[in-house]
Amino acid sequence: MTLGIEIVCVGNELLIGKVKDTNAHYLAKQATQLGANVKRVTVIQDTIEEIAGCICESIARKPQFIITTGGLGPTFDDKTLQGIAKALNRKLEVNPKALRTVEQKCMEYAKKRGFPTEIELTPPRVKMATLPEKTEPVNNPIGTAPGVRVDLQETVLFALPGVPVEMEAIFSETIAPLIKQAVGSSVFCERSIFADNIMESRLAPLIDKVMCDNLGVYVKSHPMRTENKPHVELHLTLIASQKERPAEKLVKAAKQLAVLIEANGGAIDTKLEG
Repeated sequence: MTLGIEIVCVGNELLIGKVKDTNAHYLAKQATQLGANVKRVTVIQDTIEEIAGCICESIARKPQFIITTGGLGPTFDDKTLQGIAKALNRKLEVNPKALRTVEQKCMEYAKKRGFPTEIELTPPRVKMATLPEKTEPVNNPIGTAPGVRVDLQETVLFALPGVPVEMEAIFSETIAPLIKQAVGSSVFCERSIFADNIMESRLAPLIDKVMCDNLGVYVKSHPMRTENKPHVELHLTLIASQKERPAEKLVKAAKQLAVLIEANGGAIDTKLEG
């Protein structure tokens, strides 16, 4: 059984198209490469109700990990932790460890720029250290706002900042090792073949047969623009234990698909295969 992950991206700026959601792409790719199964990516408004509702629904599906991005900063629209608190029916409280971290980060920032190092813990700064009770702050190697870890019965929830460099730093330092440990010997393998002179609709039953004959292998077709002829990338993926030799399974499935394509009038572009 593969390890399941859900990703929740918070922010009106994502929903109106002001900001491109690169965080979801990064997290999905990194988690998959580690051998996890990303089951869902959700983008929601930065309101307490939307966040709480989404978190409750996600927890009910019992993924091993939930990762949220965005909404941890000092401004009025940073409401992720309020939403998580509402979802878990927990109070918000100033976390002493998080508060020390915020203060230290502000001092370091001031010192580097030659500003006075007597730091006032203003309400916006304290806000970044106000976490749901029974949660743990997570080190942010780059920014001020710490991440947050919540251990539930069957799920570990991480709340990460929305700033991409901060989110990526926390993921690499803290979450990636946990995912790798949890997946054990499972690995993600991928392979592509490229078919010419055959329409995607003609490929559909061939893909179905290969997936039926090679359990666990997933084949996704990606039509590519060419001037005069159909050209399709067929991307084969598999998450399996190393002892199951997933790379060999993919080679077998790819060869079977290539034979079927050629038998149905198509051609395989061996120059692009890999």
